This record gives sequence, C-alpha cells and structure tokens, in this order.
Amino acid sequence: MSQRILFDPVENPYLVPFDGTFHLGKAGTTSDDDPGKAPNVEALEEAVGKLAKLQERLYAHDRYSVLLVFQAMDAAGKDGTIRAVMSGINPQGCQVYAYKAPNAEELDHDFLWRVQRDLPERGRIGVWNRSHYEEVLVVRVNPQFLDAQRLPRRPKKLDDLWAERFESITAAEKHWARNGCVVLKFFLHVSQREQHERFLARVRDPDSQWKFNAHDLDESRKWDAYQAAYQAALRETSKPWAPWYCIPADSKSYMRRAVAEIVVDTLEQLELPPPPLSDKDRAALEAARRELEAEIGDE
Repeated sequence: MSQRILFDPVENPYLVPFDGTFHLGKAGTTSDDDPGKAPNVEALEEAVGKLAKLQERLYAHDRYSVLLVFQAMDAAGKDGTIRAVMSGINPQGCQVYAYKAPNAEELDHDFLWRVQRDLPERGRIGVWNRSHYEEVLVVRVNPQFLDAQRLPRRPKKLDDLWAERFESITAAEKHWARNGCVVLKFFLHVSQREQHERFLARVRDPDSQWKFNAHDLDESRKWDAYQAAYQAALRETSKPWAPWYCIPADSKSYMRRAVAEIVVDTLEQLELPPPPLSDKDRAALEAARRELEAEIGDE
C-alpha cells in the first residue's frame, strides 16, 4: 500500500482494492449481514450524530476539507443517501453540487475544470452528486459526446483516452489529498431489477412522476456497457488517498448506514483538536464565567 497521506482507508468488505483486481460482477447488490430496516435506521442515527460532532470539529479546526463523491446508475438512491447521511450537518459547513451535462463554458475547458472550482474549502464537507467520473462513464458508454468537447488531441484508440483520463483523475485526487482534502468515493451498486422496480414505482406515483425521465430507461438498456465502464473506473482509480467503496444499494436503509459509518470511521482518524486559546482569550473566558455565575446565582 502507498504511504499514508491523511488517513488509512477503512477496512471494509466494500472497499475496492488498490491492485486492479476488482470485479463488479462479483460485488453484491445486497448484503448477507443486513439486519433489517429498523436496526439500520438506528445505526444510521447513531452515525449521523457522530458525524455532526466531527463536522463541528472539522469546521473549527479549519485545516482539512472532506469530499464525498457519489456515483450510481439512475434510481440507485444517491439523493436519498446524501440527504440521510448529511441530515445532522450544519448547512454552513456543507457544500453540495449535482453535476449534469456540461454547458458551453465547461466544454471550453478540460474535463476536470468544472469540479476543480467546486472543491470544498478547508473546514467544510463537499458532496458531489455525480462528478468528474461522468467523463469516463457516461462519455465512455456514449462516445459521440466527445464531438462536443472539441478535444485538441484525441488518441486513435479510445481506450488510450480513458487511460489518460484515469491518470489525470488519479493525479488530481492525489494533489487534493496532499493539500488536506479527505476524498471518499461511493458507488451505490443497485441491481437492474431493483432499478426497474423503482422506475415503475415512480411512474405509478403522481407525486414521483417528475423524477422519471424516459432517457433513464434508454440508459438502462446499456446496462452491460455501464457495468464495464464502472468496473474500469473503480479498478483504475481506487487509491489509498481516494478510495472507492462499492456499496450494495438494493436496500436503501443498509446502503445509507454503510456510507455513514465509513465516513465517520474515516474522519475519526483525523486530529481535530479545538482551536488553541491565547492567554488573553482564557482571561476573557474566566471573567465571563465569573460574571455569568454571579448573575445566575442571584436568581
């Protein structure tokens, strides 16, 4: 394993190995140790409480930032997981970005430009709902999208282009880590059957129909191509400084619990002492304490 930069990846059955041996087909969309919804909800609440306290210390310490990257097939539960895991976080210390198709300005820059702008500040937690990985996932499955990018050079073999982008991503994430950004990446691994059941539930529910787009079903028909693209991306870019976790996503409650616990276990490794107080500040605190105790004591 490479030398530690900020943290040691959490030992977890869903950690994508760093040796290029990952096989998505062998990764389950369900877990054998899933205890059920009620225990998962309870464990999630406990993890969220811990994360809220860690976020306060992270914000006060102002040395590290945290980046949580979420990728998945449609209807895997990215939005709900982000909402559930971040439910106890002070909004002032959190930044959430959802990436869609790049606009004209973004297409006039390299593929990492738009996410680079959105890196979290020190002391904050950044959440990316989709990310720079779209450029080696959606674009790989739909290579015609490259035409709009007007690339100044394009390898004759597209496999060489994806390899170059993996190199760029790995180097960028290592640079972010070296500068204090804790990068954690989650692939929410849902089965196609479960995805289609969720599509059908949306279609049948008038309050959820807005969530369904016929294009989602078109992309689902390319399932095998997407699975191959995800396997390549996770295999090539899971690194000790920016690990991928392939989380079973057929059970929403288990998925949310697993993500929250990994985030907490990682952040607990950081040294986050409260900001030091000067002698002047300590004297002011002591004076305030005496004044307040005298006031309360008079009531």
